[in-house]
Amino acid sequence: MGMTTDAAGLEILRAQVERALGEFVGRQLPDGGDPEFAPLREAADKLLSGGKRLRPAFCYWGWRGAGGTDVPGIFTAAASLELLQASALVHDDVMDKSDLRRGMPSAHRRFQAMHEKSGWHGSAEQFGEGAAILLGNLLLIWSGEMWRASGLPRESLEAAQPVHDHMRTELMCGQYLDLLEQAHGENSFESALRVALYKSGKYSVEQPLRLGLALAGRELAPWMDELCAGFGRQVGIAFQLRDDILGVFGDPAQTGKPAGDDLREGKRTMLVARTLAAASPAEAGTVRRLLGDPALDEGGIETLRQIIDDTGALRECEDLIGDYLGEALGALGAVVVTPQSRAALTDLAIAATSRKT
Repeated sequence: MGMTTDAAGLEILRAQVERALGEFVGRQLPDGGDPEFAPLREAADKLLSGGKRLRPAFCYWGWRGAGGTDVPGIFTAAASLELLQASALVHDDVMDKSDLRRGMPSAHRRFQAMHEKSGWHGSAEQFGEGAAILLGNLLLIWSGEMWRASGLPRESLEAAQPVHDHMRTELMCGQYLDLLEQAHGENSFESALRVALYKSGKYSVEQPLRLGLALAGRELAPWMDELCAGFGRQVGIAFQLRDDILGVFGDPAQTGKPAGDDLREGKRTMLVARTLAAASPAEAGTVRRLLGDPALDEGGIETLRQIIDDTGALRECEDLIGDYLGEALGALGAVVVTPQSRAALTDLAIAATSRKT
């Protein structure tokens, strides 16, 4: 029976994804009974217990949009994207020195605390970062294994493999561009958009959608490319703009991260770029002085928030989200996906760009 597109239908998809993840991860670690491996498994389980499951959802509805039917393999293949996302989050938190992820200690802080509590030799911080990098690598390996072992027909996996490979390469290049942007301090809207596209936008929406289409169609027809570029890419940009706003103005109880964390980390986002472009010399000087200060307190965060608001950058980014979403929905209306998939993709686009977490 085909999945419905309402909230209950999306919850069914989430349940299928979580079932597939639980079954796969549960049999992964070698010598599963060895207590030495338990912290790795626990850290992976904690990280995988949350999340919006948007990437699997876009993959699934791409599959359905190209005529695919409900089979166990598509849920497993789509769920593998959560392992890739978890890998990226672990490495991202190490690079950003983030303390929290989804309201819990980030992986490297979890391992650091384990070292400190045990009274082991050497640097607890270095141990934490090293263990987290290994966990991230492990999750990356698992994502590829889960994808290959999904049970979908060999022809489907072979057709989609170039998309899968390209998506992972784009993600890693996006992570590098993010580091580079912070290091050299350039912060035009165009450069921030480039980082957002590679690191998040394309990988969060466009490429999962393309994966699902390729898995079902076994080749990408012109209308599929039009859907991915016209719908998926625009939703991806709006998704990242929403992320930029939440990184500054989000409620920690909902985002699971400290208020203003992106400001402490010095993220050169599209929101910051719009702020600097519209700021007075004095305001721009304040932004450059405070942005990236790891000791930034609530007063400093509020100062930056006020400048972002006063310059109109917040309102402009909210308007851009609406513009990108409108373009995306227009592109979706112009292609030949199944009606059920069109409705589901519309719902997903709205959910991805209006979320609070």
